This record gives sequence, C-alpha cells and structure tokens, in this order.
Amino acid sequence: MADSKEKLFSDFSPVSTEQWMEKVTADLKGADFEKKLVWRTNEGFKVKPFYRMEDLEGLKTTDALPGEFPYLRGTKKNNNEWFVRQEIKVESPEAANAKALDILNKGVDSLSFHVKAKELSAEYIETLLKDICAECIELNFSTCQGHVVELAQLLVGYFQKKDYDLTKLQGSINYDYFNKMLAKGKEKGDMVATAKALIEATAMLPKYRVLNVNALTLNNAGAYIYQELGYALAWGNEYMNQLTDAGLPAALVAKKIKFNFGISSNYFLEIAKFRAARMLWANIVASYEPTCLRDCDNKGENDECRCAAKMKVHAETSTFNMTLFDAHVNLLRTQTEAMSAALAGVDSITVTPFDKVYQNPDEFSERLARNQQLLLKEESHLDKVVDPAAGSYYVENLTVAIAQQAWDLFLEVEDKGGFYMALTAGTVQAAVNASCAARHKAVAQRKEVLLGTNQFPNFSEKAGEKKPADADCSCGCEHKEIATVKLQRAASEFEALRLETEAAAKRPKAFMLTIGNLAMRQARAQFSCNFLGCAGYEVVDNLGFESVEAGVEAAMAANADIVVLCSSDDEYVEYAVPAFKALNGRAMFIVAGAPANMDELKAAGIENFIHVRVNVLETLREYNAKLLK
Repeated sequence: MADSKEKLFSDFSPVSTEQWMEKVTADLKGADFEKKLVWRTNEGFKVKPFYRMEDLEGLKTTDALPGEFPYLRGTKKNNNEWFVRQEIKVESPEAANAKALDILNKGVDSLSFHVKAKELSAEYIETLLKDICAECIELNFSTCQGHVVELAQLLVGYFQKKDYDLTKLQGSINYDYFNKMLAKGKEKGDMVATAKALIEATAMLPKYRVLNVNALTLNNAGAYIYQELGYALAWGNEYMNQLTDAGLPAALVAKKIKFNFGISSNYFLEIAKFRAARMLWANIVASYEPTCLRDCDNKGENDECRCAAKMKVHAETSTFNMTLFDAHVNLLRTQTEAMSAALAGVDSITVTPFDKVYQNPDEFSERLARNQQLLLKEESHLDKVVDPAAGSYYVENLTVAIAQQAWDLFLEVEDKGGFYMALTAGTVQAAVNASCAARHKAVAQRKEVLLGTNQFPNFSEKAGEKKPADADCSCGCEHKEIATVKLQRAASEFEALRLETEAAAKRPKAFMLTIGNLAMRQARAQFSCNFLGCAGYEVVDNLGFESVEAGVEAAMAANADIVVLCSSDDEYVEYAVPAFKALNGRAMFIVAGAPANMDELKAAGIENFIHVRVNVLETLREYNAKLLK
C-alpha cells in the first residue's frame, strides 16, 4: 500500500532551465531579472537566484575527494572532528590551571593560554599545566613575541620531564611577526632568526604549529571575505618564501604554519571560503616542491610531500558584527558562524562569548559559548560527515568564485614584492580600512543589517553600566612606524549615538501621528519607530486619529519632542502642511516617506523626511544635535 503512494523523482517530467526562467520572468511582471534577483557580492562577483546541475559543468572542485590533495573537501577522510577551544587569559597560573581543569570536564578539548612573558619559568609552566594530560587535548599558547622561543623551550622541557610521547602532542605557539605590524604598526625583532630558533626549539614536537597567520585581525577589521583569504595566502607565503630562502626545508616550514581565520555571518560564503582556502594553500605549498620529511604514501607525481600541503585551520567567530545593545543576538550570530566553519571542515573553533564587546566574559557567557559548539557536535552530529556541502550547485560555484577573487588578490600582492612589502607600504591596511569604511556606510544606510542595532532595536533597553570594551594597548604602539588596520565594530557608531541619548538629561519622545490609509499608516509607523528607536528615543505608536489637529494635541499632551506624520503619499497632500502648521514649532516635525510632492512640502517649511533611502546614522546624528541640548 505504501509503495503505491510513494512518489519518485522519475514520476515527474524534467523541467529545463529555460522553463524555470520563463516562470520567473512571468512572475517578475516586467521587472529586470538582473537588477531584481541577481545579487552582487562585496567580493565583486554575481550570485544567481538559483543554480542547476549544468552550473557544475567544467568545475574541477567536484573531482576532489576528502583527505586528498588539494584538500578542498578537507584534510580528514573518515570524520569531521574538530577541537572545541576556549581562551584563558592567565592572571595567575594557579587560577588558570583550576579553570582549565574545570572546563576540560565540560566538553572543551583545546585550551589557549595567554601567558605573561615576565613570569615565564619552569615552575610557572608546571603550575599552569598541573594534572592536564597534554596527550589528550590540544594546547595553544601566546605571549609577548620576544619570548616565544623561551616559551617553546620551557614547554619542551616540561613535556620531556613528564615523559610524554612528543610526537603525539598537538598544539601551537602564536608567533606572528606580521600581525604586530598590521595591528600595532610596529616592526620588532628579526623574523627569520626568531622563526628558525622557534622551529629548532620545537623540532621534537612535529605536530606543534609555531608560525601563525592571524587573518582573524583582518576579519575583525571589517575586511571582505576575499580580502581575508587573499591576504592570508600572501601572509603564509611570506613565511614560506623568506624561510626557504634562509635554507629551511619547504616541508618543514609548511608544517609549522597555522592559519587563524575569522568567521563572518555570511553563512554560505564562509563555507566556500574555507574550502577554497585549503585548495589554494595546497597549490602554493606544492609550488615549492617540498621534500617528504619521512617516508609515507602521501606523495605527488614528483615525490613532493603532500602532507606539507595540508592547511591547519583554526576559526574564531568575528567581533566585527557583535553588538552591545540586544547583546543576546550575538548568540545567533556566533551560532551560524560556528556552524559554517564546522561544515567547512576546520580543525578547531573558538566561539566568542556574547558579552565580550562590553566586559570580560563571565562564567555564564563562557558556558554558553562552549555549549554552542557542543550542540553542533552532540545534537547535530556535524562532526560525523565530511564536507556535507560537496556537490551543492550553489556552494561549489561560490567556492570557485571566491577562490578566483582571492587568488587574483594574492597574485597582485606577490607581483608587488610580497606581503611584507605590502605591509610596509601600507597597501594592505589601506585596502582593509577602505572596506571597513564601506561596510560602516552600508550599516549606516541599513544595506548591511545588524539586528537590534540599526534595525528592530529593543525600544526599552538601556545600556546601564555596559560600555564598549575597546581594545587596550599598553605596548607603546601609539608611536606607530607604519599604518594599521582600524578595529572598529560595525555597530560602534550606532552604539555611540544611543549612549549619547541615554546620557542626556531628557530622553526624546517620538509620537506617531497615524492618519488615513490603514495599511500605509501602520507600515510607516512601524518603520518610523524602528528608525528612531536606533537612537534610543522613546517611541509612542497609535492606532490612528480622525484629524491632524487631534493627533497634534494628543502629541502635545504626551509631551512629545518629535511628531511623525504617518500616512500614504497621496494623503500627504492633504495632511502634511496642516499638521505642520498645527504643531507650530512646538516639536520636531517629520514626514515618514518620500512623497512625490516633497519639494512642495519643503517649500512650506517641512525639513525632515525619513525613508529607506536616507542615511539612518547621519540623520539621527542631526536629530541628536538638535534635541540633546
């Protein structure tokens, strides 16, 4: 009986792309397909509204297999496991050790210790790592760049003392010569000398990565995805180029490099980014013809080492799009970000606690951050399937498109002398800062939406004691030698506006004078409430008034500082000027929309109009300047 009701794909006649397009064109009712439905990404390529099997024709990405060169589909064959990492800033080794032991029992299997260079000693390391099984988890360390070799030597000494099998230990030491230039404007030390000493010090730790590409900085500075990837490739290649020129084997250098990427909220593009990253890096490493350091089966046609071409990737959720207001929305952002990284097959993930932008994360927010990853593993089983996005018409095309854009940028950097030369010239910083400025403008115009900040704010929320936790620098980097990227969150300007309102002696009140066409007045009232709520104003919505005079008097009775006329464009001919005259300067008057007779209304003295084409941020700044006196 069940069989007779079963519908199989074979029962349906195939539908061609032409037929789909005919249907779409008909539904568009004359609107331009390209303008209406084709999306142009920030990366510069177009995304179609639908993809079909023929869109895979000619794509070599579909020939890739998991665990095989060029590793587009991941470096693992049998599973999609990743390390769940949590960061620990070490104030005291005893407290950090206690915290580490606690969270290791709560699902974490990767620790990242930020240690104080001045306190480093054998006793310090012993206290920090007491009762932690280094063979069971991944251990990562960061400290002052001038002390990384000392840290490496202390760790090796400790591991030897504990009689660990050093070949099994996994982890990293975060040495990144170029990130200090990028973020702090300082060039300090000798990269080649330090890198060689660090590689030598960790020679007995073959699975420890000690040369880092912290592309996370680019992500948090507002770089577009193709920029983060393209510059990251040039960054890694700079290590390869300089250190092989210094006599180190290419395979050895490649196996010591770790990529630390950010994850934006662009879900599918992020999946594609990590897939493209592995493929491109594998081909870059292969160009050095690395000689295998041990005898294994994973070799290329010319016996080059394929293991060296495996990109080691840590992913961390971005802070660029995190917000102070409606901060729990950050949980939604980081959840989708972590999910895209997991599906893309990264090696480890850090989920940034939702409250990091305004305070040191507390135990509650850290627990939520841990559990976000554990849900992906234990509830959704994303660690069981390798590259589930493979074969997707959409994702495969995105992978190719992003790979091409990033590769073009990589070649551009290399043609101009490489990543180091680009940093000293300031071209990387200038490009990223330009992207950041463009994204801030898009946020100001609501072309890029931050829920709870520039769209659908929580009207009743107050920051209270919450203040933006801006990055503190005590390293003397105010004396910059070169340009730096600007680490300014996308929401920062809206937050400053709202904090200004909150600090004012009186919170402005906006009154919706709704009249006329029911659908239009409701829609425009909702738009206006959301618009003005972004500045932290009190908003008062209404069901409707029989006359503009009645609406104005109700507004004055409510002690409104702003009166917003909400109606249809046609009815503004009748209502706008009488409402403006009835108000008689007792409050700011705003018309919701951009009616055809706007010029006539302006001639009558009406100055303020809010609609989808205005710059929300600049408009609200103007209102604050008038109202917060």
